[in-house]
Amino acid sequence: MANTRSAAKRARQTGARTLENKSVLTGIKSQHKKLNAAIAGGDKGKIEAELAVFASRLDKAAKRGVVHKNFAARRKSRATHAVSAKLKA
Repeated sequence: MANTRSAAKRARQTGARTLENKSVLTGIKSQHKKLNAAIAGGDKGKIEAELAVFASRLDKAAKRGVVHKNFAARRKSRATHAVSAKLKA
C-alpha cells in the first residue's frame, strides 16, 4: 500500500493505464486472429481489409506508447509477408 498521497495517486494512474493498455493489446491479438482466419479462407478482399485494420491498430498502439515501434513494425512486416505469400500462391 502507498505511504504518501502522491504514491497513491501514481498507483491509481498505473492501474487505469494498465487496463487501457490491456484492452488495446487484446484488440491487436483479436485482429491478428481475424487476419489469420482471412488468410486461411483465401478471400483476397477480406484479407486486404483485415491487414489494413491490423496495421492501423498496431500504428495507433505504437504512437500511444502501448507497444514499442519495433514491435509494431515487426508484426506488420510478418503479416504483410504472409498475405503476399498467400496471394501469390
